[in-house]
Amino acid sequence: MVLLDFIRYHQHLMGTKIGCREGDCGACTVLVGELTDSQLRYRSMTCCLMPLGNAAGKHIVTIEGINPADRELNPIQQAMTDEGATQCGFCTPGFVISLAGFCLDHKKPSYKAAIAAIDGNICRCTGYKSIERAAAKITDLLKDRDNEEPTSFVSRAKLLPAYFSTIKARLQTLTDANESDHLATGSERSKSIIVGGGTDLYVQRHDTMVHSDIRVTGAYPGQQHIALEGDVCTIGPGVTVSDLAVSPIIQEAFPEFPRYMKLVSSTPIRNMATIAGNFINASPIGDFTIFFLALDAQLELSTKPESRKSRTMPLRRLYKGYKQLDMLEGEYIRRIMFRLPARTELFHFEKVSKRMHLDIATVNTAIHLRMMNDTIKNAGLSAGGVGPVPLFLQKTSEYLTGKSINRENILEAINIAQTEISPISDARGTKEYKRLLLTQLLKAHFISLFPINEKLNLLENG
Repeated sequence: MVLLDFIRYHQHLMGTKIGCREGDCGACTVLVGELTDSQLRYRSMTCCLMPLGNAAGKHIVTIEGINPADRELNPIQQAMTDEGATQCGFCTPGFVISLAGFCLDHKKPSYKAAIAAIDGNICRCTGYKSIERAAAKITDLLKDRDNEEPTSFVSRAKLLPAYFSTIKARLQTLTDANESDHLATGSERSKSIIVGGGTDLYVQRHDTMVHSDIRVTGAYPGQQHIALEGDVCTIGPGVTVSDLAVSPIIQEAFPEFPRYMKLVSSTPIRNMATIAGNFINASPIGDFTIFFLALDAQLELSTKPESRKSRTMPLRRLYKGYKQLDMLEGEYIRRIMFRLPARTELFHFEKVSKRMHLDIATVNTAIHLRMMNDTIKNAGLSAGGVGPVPLFLQKTSEYLTGKSINRENILEAINIAQTEISPISDARGTKEYKRLLLTQLLKAHFISLFPINEKLNLLENG
């Protein structure tokens, strides 16, 4: 079952609300505390999509868990009250929990970060200005934190209950006690469903998933590693979008990653959604599938976490047809491997959706270029929303390899790309619109990567 149903129907904690059950509204937001490299980290998550197994070994905080012992309001709740930031109250617990997560974040507190913390919470009646004013007040409460451990500070400042200062030691004790028990028996169940974050799986198949035999990636050690071996980065199947965002390896290699990330879902979903899950979901518009296709990512597939047997295949070969994967029964992604772009290489990601934020793509695309002076030494282009599978644009990439950066070559590459795609008309746009979008986004890649190249002039004649 999902954590939301366990909280409400088994623990009878009714402050966590049932809203959309799709991770969009934030009414069911909880905090999830976890030890990572001996550091206690809290992240907000929508528990309507979180399989209960992924709560194992973690501190789950509902709205009831941040109430002071004297039953008064804590300063976060008081700020919401003072600014009139609640009306019907249905969404309020989610907002308060998200703002509590902001107070527990290790990053330097700022008003911008406070607003980002509530980007997955929707209010349909109050209006956001009062909530924004409350967020500003809460940010001000953190001005004296300096470098103090967040859980220590919120306990000392009475922003949150004092027990938060004991959680790190309690989780460590729990981890030590269960070090040798990671549900290893699950690895023998070849027909069970392997679940990462579940952020799309529980939307598509909630009624069947709650009765299915599943294995959660969080049940095995070492699934959230991000490591660098030479110039090759490897990431585990449990790595989330947020894990990538805070990785120094990713930050150095992709300076624009924070901007790309903001185009993908909301903070609570990014805190849950795994990169491997994005691949296996096989959506033709999977944002990070498109991202890693351009990088020519490789997959190591295995049937058991402890098995020495595995096989490696390019991500671009994974997709045989719509939602059809070139995988054997019981296989899962053990590792994702890709070469990090060097300083002489360029990378860019573009996405268009009906809303700029918190929406799935109509068309998305990525490009990776290895340059030698003004010549493309090697090119990798990918596109989503223009075919039944996430596409690596093979012919377009081959054409660009060895070409110089000028208007004629780019326009010809766009013409070739149009022969590789087969979009259909659907709720996100007509096939003609999607063809136009891809053309414009491919132009946007080169305009962004070569802004002062006078030979481009891709905006000429519209």
